[in-house]
Amino acid sequence: MKKILIAGKSSYVGTSFEEWMKQHSSEYKIDTIDLKDASWKEHDFSSYDSILHLAAIVHRNETEDSLYYKVNRDLAYETALKAKEAGVKQFIFFSTVSVYGLNEGLITATTPYIPQNAYGKSKYEAEKLLSELEDEQFRLVILRPPMVYGKNSPGNYLRLRKLALHWGLFPKVENSRSMIYIGNLCSFLQLVIEQQLTGLFHPQNTEFVNTNEMIRQIRKNHGKGTAFAFKWLGSLVVEKLSISVLKKVYGDLKIDKEISSFSLDYNAFSFSESIHLSENGKE
Repeated sequence: MKKILIAGKSSYVGTSFEEWMKQHSSEYKIDTIDLKDASWKEHDFSSYDSILHLAAIVHRNETEDSLYYKVNRDLAYETALKAKEAGVKQFIFFSTVSVYGLNEGLITATTPYIPQNAYGKSKYEAEKLLSELEDEQFRLVILRPPMVYGKNSPGNYLRLRKLALHWGLFPKVENSRSMIYIGNLCSFLQLVIEQQLTGLFHPQNTEFVNTNEMIRQIRKNHGKGTAFAFKWLGSLVVEKLSISVLKKVYGDLKIDKEISSFSLDYNAFSFSESIHLSENGKE
């Protein structure tokens, strides 16, 4: 039986992936480890085929820059170095599209790396350090997913969900964004591990997401109708709310499908199915 170690206990992606693998594969044993104190350094990595590194600082006061680098960069490198020395074959690092520093636009193969905050900068610096460890015996996987959503997911989906269930009238905004449903992300991770792949990946849903359609689908799954009005008001909302949650979810930020193409089909769920499962239950 092959073994996977999830570094980053209690993370949303980690707990979701562990449950996914229990349901979809009997060939893997999964362990989790907490990296919050130095005791993890005593853990024996030598029995693992793959390590999924999820430990990270995401939403903290930007005055705590040093903590971002300590966790997102230095801890990731230290974990990977220990893994390589122990003979682990594959190290999977969760990075972020924040390495591009964009709030709107299209991310392509030629988009420059200009991270704008400590989170994006620390993740990008971690990518560069980890790349120095890669060789034929130590396969490195770097993932830059867009917004991840699903049942009980933290972050912007939870905030948008609360807003959707509280209001019934929304500004008419035509936008599209790259997102990935947690079930599709877990399906992708399973394939990456089973195939022992290496490289840089930008997994996303097959369909770009329109925020108002997401709101409509959320409300529909709770038996609620939705009204959209005043296109001019929608444009004003997007223009004025420069750093709010609404700006993040209503803006246009997409990953070019050419750089997210993958030889194997990992999108097990359509957008409408993903919202239904997010609101009503498990896969």
